[in-house]
Amino acid sequence: MKRIRSLTSRSLALTTFWCVVALVVIAFVISALYKQAAERGFRQLLQAEMYNVINSVSIDHKGELAGSPQLGDLRYQQPSTGWYWVVDPLYAEGSHSLTSPSLGGSNLPMAGDAVPYDGNFRRSYVVHDDKGNNLTVLETTVVLDDDGRTARFRVTGNRKAVDEDVRWFSRRLYLALALFGIASILVNALAILWALKPLDETQRALSEISATGDGNLAGAFPAEIQPLVDEINALLSNNRAIVERARMQVGNLAHSLKTPIAVLVNEAQAMDEKHGKLITSQVGVMQAQVTAYLNRARIAAQSESVLTRCDLLPTLERLRRVMRRLNPDLEFALSCDANLVAMTEQQDLEEIIGNLLENAGRFAARQVSIAAVELAEWQEGHDKSWIEISVEDDGPGLTPDQIKRAMKRGQRLDENGLGAGLGLSIIDDIVNAYGGSFELSGLAEGGLRARVVLPGKRI
Repeated sequence: MKRIRSLTSRSLALTTFWCVVALVVIAFVISALYKQAAERGFRQLLQAEMYNVINSVSIDHKGELAGSPQLGDLRYQQPSTGWYWVVDPLYAEGSHSLTSPSLGGSNLPMAGDAVPYDGNFRRSYVVHDDKGNNLTVLETTVVLDDDGRTARFRVTGNRKAVDEDVRWFSRRLYLALALFGIASILVNALAILWALKPLDETQRALSEISATGDGNLAGAFPAEIQPLVDEINALLSNNRAIVERARMQVGNLAHSLKTPIAVLVNEAQAMDEKHGKLITSQVGVMQAQVTAYLNRARIAAQSESVLTRCDLLPTLERLRRVMRRLNPDLEFALSCDANLVAMTEQQDLEEIIGNLLENAGRFAARQVSIAAVELAEWQEGHDKSWIEISVEDDGPGLTPDQIKRAMKRGQRLDENGLGAGLGLSIIDDIVNAYGGSFELSGLAEGGLRARVVLPGKRI
């Protein structure tokens, strides 16, 4: 099962689950307790009716049972209701029994000796009458006179009344608990959303900082969140200081190396052609290496910062205008969404795309195309979002072997100028420092396609 990462979803799922489980348990317990109470009330009613029958029956002077119990429940007067009473004489064979009008001429089944009497000489069991009614029978034996003559008293009640009463109560209980559960879930959801609202405000504030590249988290936050806000603001301030210090150090190092490299170049020009050319070439490699590592150090200092961003469309549009002025005979087509931003420094993005456009413009026949799109997914399981920038030209292109050679540091292709030498390796260094990718590929109709993937997003 995929893990739920949203705090709101987790809280709602947990509270909903607990509410459902609690209400189901409550419904089961209350229903069971009500059923027990209904059963107890049912037995107490039968006992009361039993006492009424016992008090209403006696033995007359002929030795026959006499009496006409008048019970308050009219069901004992209506036929086949399942509510009966029967008095059987046990002192003389052939004596007639007394029965309730509801029994009519039917016989009431007995349990026999399988069910024992309790200490009060009573027993209870369940039978079915000839109408299919499910009956609870309360039975006892009573001595009616001083001669020790006894009779068996039986009073029955239809269990359908208890079952219907329990079902009626259960249906209304379940409906009431269901309505209460729905209301509780809604109230819990509102409470959770209200309680977590400050986190949404914090997220929006961070998004604004990421979009503008400046500022701190500002606003009134709860006491539980305020320490986190303070830590984030301190981290942002420290991050700005680190980036600025890294830029200053990189600038100082670049400035300190600029003069010695220029001196070496001047000295190489004064030497003979063979040695001077070698020194000039090596100084160029050294300068490219220094530039690459300085860029890598600077990018590493700020690549994870939320303050690093660059609007893509204005940057690409500006580079296209420059290339149009430098190459008036070529057409530069641009396709880019206005809402895309690259999570890079602007100077790094300009160096990457500028180098690619310069190479494409050098070898294109008529047209250079620039396109930027958002990638749905580039690296599986990676939290970052990505954009793809491609530069295509309609020039002669490169073979796979030439592409492999062109990507090597310090390598140039043949004297026709196919390739980009150190520029491509510098691009590769910058892109890799941001965690992206850079690749060249030939086009089927001729020409070359440069594809760069960088961290970015749609705003």
